Amino acid sequence: MTDHDSEVVISPTGWVADQARVYEESGGTKGTTLQGAPCLLLDYRGRKSGQWRRTVLIYGRDGDDYLIVASYGGADEHPLWYLNLRADPDVRLRVGTERFAARAETLSAKDKARVWDSLVALFPPYADYQKKTSRDIPVVRLTRTDG
Repeated sequence: MTDHDSEVVISPTGWVADQARVYEESGGTKGTTLQGAPCLLLDYRGRKSGQWRRTVLIYGRDGDDYLIVASYGGADEHPLWYLNLRADPDVRLRVGTERFAARAETLSAKDKARVWDSLVALFPPYADYQKKTSRDIPVVRLTRTDG
């Protein structure tokens, strides 16, 4: 465990916390999928507290970049992690056995349209989530910034 890990607050949602612990404690060899879709660990800073926080998210790929979806199960509000990324886009990721720094950027409508079908193919509930809300569900690009 690194100093960073000891300072991270894991999601209060039970299954997310359990999966995040298994993922991290296994060094990225267990807990890496959700309903068959690949998952990563996203560490981000709380916009009010400044505290590092961790959640588990399904991801897709776009070239060398990672794509995450701020679906929140189709809720009418954005997930808190997304609000925090907008305030501070510098994050840390664990993807499998690799841990690295990245920068988050919300995709434009054009870029989202280009990748959306591939994300729905990866995790079909995304299509239903978008239908449940009038909110345009953001897709976030995570671009590696170290190495």
